[in-house]
This record gives sequence, C-alpha cells and structure tokens, in this order.
Amino acid sequence: MKIREATATASSNAKFFCDNIQRGNTEFWALDYDGELVGELYVFYDLEDKDFADGKRTAYLCAFRIRTDLRGQGLGTKLICHVIGHIQDLGYQRISIGVDTTDMANIRLYTRLGFNIKVKVCSEDPCDRDENMQPRVCPCFWLLYKEVCVLSSPTCTS
Repeated sequence: MKIREATATASSNAKFFCDNIQRGNTEFWALDYDGELVGELYVFYDLEDKDFADGKRTAYLCAFRIRTDLRGQGLGTKLICHVIGHIQDLGYQRISIGVDTTDMANIRLYTRLGFNIKVKVCSEDPCDRDENMQPRVCPCFWLLYKEVCVLSSPTCTS
C-alpha cells in the first residue's frame, strides 16, 4: 500500500478535493468497520453550479463508496443517514446527490432515502476535474434532491 500527500503531482481531482477541504467547503466522511476503511462520502457546501450546492440551503453529497463485498448490509444507508443528520444540524434544507442513470442499485437506495426530486440531467460532474481544473464531461447522470427539515423548526417531525 502506498500513502502520499496530495501535492503538485497529485491528480487534479485530489487537488480539487484537498483545496476544498482546506477551505472548509468540503467534509470527508469515512466508514470504519472492524478497524478497516470500508466506505466514504464527501459533502460539498458550495459549488459553481448552485443547483448542486449553494453555500446556504443546499449541500451536495458525492464520491459515495462502500467496499463491494460489504454492500447490501445497510452500511451505506447508515453512512448517508449519519451525514444527512449532520447537514441538517448545520441548517441546510436540501441535499443533492448525483446518480448515473443506469445505476439501478443506487437509484433504489437514494429513492428509498428520500432523494425523490429529479432536478436535471447532467453531463458534467462539478467534482470531477480535468487537468485544467474544469468540470469533466461524463456519462449522463441525474441530480436528485432530498428536502430535509431543519431540526430546530417546530414543524419538523424527523
């Protein structure tokens, strides 16, 4: 195994994520299971495309991964739900997530978790950067929203 610091020789994606984490615009959430890193999820609070994250009301979940041999055990649901609770605590009212239009497993998962509003069809991922640090063109994916209530609101039942 090789571990290295993201430096000038790192990929444009690594630089983009590290820069955003250092600025406090992004959080990295890790799922540790039996002492091993088995899942991860990033939250972006503000992006150039405000449909994804606007810095005030909407936060964007991306790079969600669960180790293949541990899928289907509820670990991904626990990770996403934990992070959603954290985002709610910060006062955000909407959470967005992207999903490949052919990824039926994640479409089912995200729908079950309340990501029921299809905002738009996207062809650029704002968190996947090319060598010029521009959003990379990618296969078609949907941007989905989940409306969440702010926990301090008296009308909130969650």
